[in-house]
Amino acid sequence: MSALRDAALTSKAWPFEEARKLVARIKGKAPEKGYVLFETGYGPSGLPHIGTFGEVARTTMIRRAFELICDVPTRLICFSDDVDGMRKVPENVPDPVALREHLQKPLTSVPDPFGKYESFGHHNNAMLRRFLDTFGFEYEFISATEYYKSGKFDAVLLRAAERYDEIMAVMLKSLREERQQTYSIFLPIHPETGRVLYVPMKHVDGAKGEITFDDEDGREWTLPVTGGQVKLQWKPDFGARWAALDVDFEMYGKDHSTNTPIYDRICEILGGRKPEHYVYELFLDENGEKISKSKGNGLTIDEWLTYASTESLSYYMFLKPRTAKRLSWDVIPKAVDEYHQQLRAYPGQTPEQQVANPVWHIHGGKPPVSHMVVSFAMLLNLASVAGAAGKDGLWGFIRRYAPDAAPETHPDLDQAAGFALAYFRDYVAPARRFRAPDDRERTAMVDLAARLRDWQGGLDAEELQTLAFAVGKDHGFENLRDWFKALYEVLLGQSQGPRFGGFIALYGVDETVALIDRALAGDLA
Repeated sequence: MSALRDAALTSKAWPFEEARKLVARIKGKAPEKGYVLFETGYGPSGLPHIGTFGEVARTTMIRRAFELICDVPTRLICFSDDVDGMRKVPENVPDPVALREHLQKPLTSVPDPFGKYESFGHHNNAMLRRFLDTFGFEYEFISATEYYKSGKFDAVLLRAAERYDEIMAVMLKSLREERQQTYSIFLPIHPETGRVLYVPMKHVDGAKGEITFDDEDGREWTLPVTGGQVKLQWKPDFGARWAALDVDFEMYGKDHSTNTPIYDRICEILGGRKPEHYVYELFLDENGEKISKSKGNGLTIDEWLTYASTESLSYYMFLKPRTAKRLSWDVIPKAVDEYHQQLRAYPGQTPEQQVANPVWHIHGGKPPVSHMVVSFAMLLNLASVAGAAGKDGLWGFIRRYAPDAAPETHPDLDQAAGFALAYFRDYVAPARRFRAPDDRERTAMVDLAARLRDWQGGLDAEELQTLAFAVGKDHGFENLRDWFKALYEVLLGQSQGPRFGGFIALYGVDETVALIDRALAGDLA
């Protein structure tokens, strides 16, 4: 452990770089509250998406890095701003029309369109917790509704009333002139309609902790800022939350970056110390558009977990957080295989290499052993040619290639085989386009089939790759990529594939010959 700790103190891996900033922040000693507090924020206006998961995953990675280099206790809270008013009806819920009458009500006052929970906010909070629990995160969930109504935010709200003018001065600088005329940091919740009101304040009594305003009908109301009768606008809420909870670290997306000085200054006005920040790039869907909870575009957590393990998604989140990431189906196979490549490399690495390896951060310093003797990409191609053989059918090929492998001893491989079948069925098969070979390709494939019929070399993947390579070279393929691309397109119906020698070794020499014969007979195209 000491060798890893020493390596971590100078590691350039981004979680350790952020962890060292936190150690410097507290000067290596426990803060007055007794721990370092990490926070992630969540707006439950729609179903949780992978971006939400990414914040918790990455924050956890920094937390684990911090715990390796510092002995101060830590906590991670996941804060849900569920008092936020529902500004628009999400597109991806049952009977969205029925929700229209509840617009602008706090999310925990909007009926659950799924009919399972106390409110829409409670439903989305439950979905978030279920997703996070799937990954085994250690966190504490906090509901803004509970904190506002129970009085846990009363002290900071009273302070906001006392320092209203100073906070307003910060906010007004960031607003257009038209918006300045009606803006207030306080959003009263109407005592009769229950709606969150976006109205200007007629008077703020800092001494009494009360606000006076007119509602949409022109009626005047005076409410205390405490007890859940008023909430803060979302930008002031950020800073107030940091001050109230004494948050030490929070990360958020690039779309928040211009607001960072606002959050920080409001936190300081309210008597807090601004936390350390980490701004990550946004997640994009397959069309390059920002993923949105309300639109439901981009991959969901459930969709990723239909086709790959939780660890593969954590691996994807580790990579280059400050680079925009596309979340679409085609990133999954690569993430799976790269994750297992890193697992296999880990035991033989130096401490410096281990703390830079993504699997250290994914598993909190205790990465498991990989049993993936067959890559996920290869399993997909095997699924392509094995037909409706199912997972047992795949294992028949796997055992021939790796006789010591079994579902009981290689659970990650067994799980991946099931994922590969699902991925092939839903994503690969619909997009396959077989074609007939041209004359030169046909001649070369006839030759390859003939050489394989005479093959006496067993199932050595490298030797079979050399054989396939030699056939392409002998038939005048100056760029051998064109030769292998032809094999993939004619035999597998796709333009890319694994190393062909490995495919033959896994699928079988006789089976590959039969596949070539079928393709040349026109049975595939």
